[in-house]
Amino acid sequence: MRPDPDCRLCDLCEGRTNIVLPDGDPDSKIIFVGEAPGETEDLQGKPFVGKSGKILTAMMEEAGFSRKDVLITNTVKCRPPGNRDPTDEEMDSCRRFLCSELENASLVVGLGKSACRSLTGYQGSMGRIVNKRTLIFINGKKIPFLPAYHPASTIYNRKYREDLAETMRIVAEELK
Repeated sequence: MRPDPDCRLCDLCEGRTNIVLPDGDPDSKIIFVGEAPGETEDLQGKPFVGKSGKILTAMMEEAGFSRKDVLITNTVKCRPPGNRDPTDEEMDSCRRFLCSELENASLVVGLGKSACRSLTGYQGSMGRIVNKRTLIFINGKKIPFLPAYHPASTIYNRKYREDLAETMRIVAEELK
């Protein structure tokens, strides 16, 4: 299920250039979920193509796989103003699109606090949950979920980079 090209389910439509749809292998059973599109993503209409995307792509390649091996999406399909985190209401507006993308996954990787909050309801410290598998419920199905740091956070904290590299190794094993 995709949003209508003129989607107006929330106020994010007011500032968008493009609706940012998933990228990668639409048949992949491993799906990365980010928080929201940034400026570059909004301009190109593809998720994770800006600075965070370059980090994510490089880390995937270091682990032995590429963007074309997985599906990459976001909790919301339009850029929040000023690159702020999406609100719960905005994530709820896009929830049906996200659920349709995730319902056949064998592993969902949540990149960052907003993605993890949206998919698990967790509101605590990321350090407590990173790389600890849990289950999420998508359209009545239990799906393995792996919380991970957002690539942008690795710019400021070396430990987060090591933890995200471990996430990528876990995904590489799943792909085998």
